Amino acid sequence: MEPKHFEGVIGLQRLAFPAPFDELLLWREDHLRAHLDKLPTAQWVALDGDKVVGSCSNTQITQEHYDNHLSWDETVGGYSLDTFDPYGKVLYGLDISVHPDYRRMGMGRAFYTQRKIITQQMFDFYATACRIPDYQTSGCPDVETYCEEVKFGQRIDRTLSPLLRYGLSLVDVLTNYMNDPESGNAAALLEWRP
Repeated sequence: MEPKHFEGVIGLQRLAFPAPFDELLLWREDHLRAHLDKLPTAQWVALDGDKVVGSCSNTQITQEHYDNHLSWDETVGGYSLDTFDPYGKVLYGLDISVHPDYRRMGMGRAFYTQRKIITQQMFDFYATACRIPDYQTSGCPDVETYCEEVKFGQRIDRTLSPLLRYGLSLVDVLTNYMNDPESGNAAALLEWRP
């Protein structure tokens, strides 16, 4: 990602995360600039010509901080990544956005391949806490049961299911992770270790 891509990334997020996802939770230019300032080698875009059709953001945190399993804001230090630590050994995934017209073309898998490569080169492991946007309409009594059922293939979640297919492991369910009613304000904590 370069500054010339910021406008495209911002527009892409609004397409990738429409209402009821809270627009206040989406990237702004000052956020993306902070990401590039802190970890430029782990902020990526996918282009079709000059058009941004995919983006991927990450941060770097310490194992000790990660082990606290806090909310999104506390884990990553807000949109400016205030918990970024250049000596941290955990690559923490923030976001992948894919343009609706470019889905099911392998872009998510390509971003995860890149995350795995950079993890092998620079980090002890990769972690993320992913949305579970199909939970709200699932009728499942709680997010823990829902995530276990997705893990064992009894349910499909449009975000969690692909990440499990990419080889990530479900290690926990974080309640009150972020303001995300579709996910019951929860997230599935995932890891990939080389």
